[in-house]
Amino acid sequence: MNYYAAKELAESFRTVRQNTIAIAEDIPEEKYSFRPAPDTRTVGELFAHIAVINNRQYQSSAVERRTSFEGVDFQALIKQIRAEEAEPRSKAQTLELLRTSGEQWAAFLDGVTEEFLAERVHFPANPTPSSKTRFEIILGVKEHEMHHRGQLMLIERLLGIVPHLTRRNQARLAAAGIKV
Repeated sequence: MNYYAAKELAESFRTVRQNTIAIAEDIPEEKYSFRPAPDTRTVGELFAHIAVINNRQYQSSAVERRTSFEGVDFQALIKQIRAEEAEPRSKAQTLELLRTSGEQWAAFLDGVTEEFLAERVHFPANPTPSSKTRFEIILGVKEHEMHHRGQLMLIERLLGIVPHLTRRNQARLAAAGIKV
């Protein structure tokens, strides 16, 4: 029995996405073009990356229900993803993309079965063939977003913004009479 099933996956993903959206709301639109270092994504591109990768996972897991990635042209796919990430978007468009891609994925997760989560998905030889369960892949989607969210919280600090989770924790400590 898997105690972390569809409902828990959906709920935890929604929490992660809500926190990503809070960061996207906190960063002023004029800072969406900020690039923290050469050869890195801008803030806007990083938010778009999170949403676009999420859409790709939805496509392969929910729509195509792929059980193998054998024969997929990953180089062409990466070029397509990068082009989508680089499309100019306003802050409002970026927020909408994050909201819609996140809710589409979470709604899908709400309905998956334990059998679906246990299915194995095969990957081509690189250097040897491998496979993962859909559960592992789905957790990877959330982990990927959390990785980038950590980057975004550091970027917030570079821009002089105290991240919302820090502000929330400081308020909780202050309410408890603990000096911040």
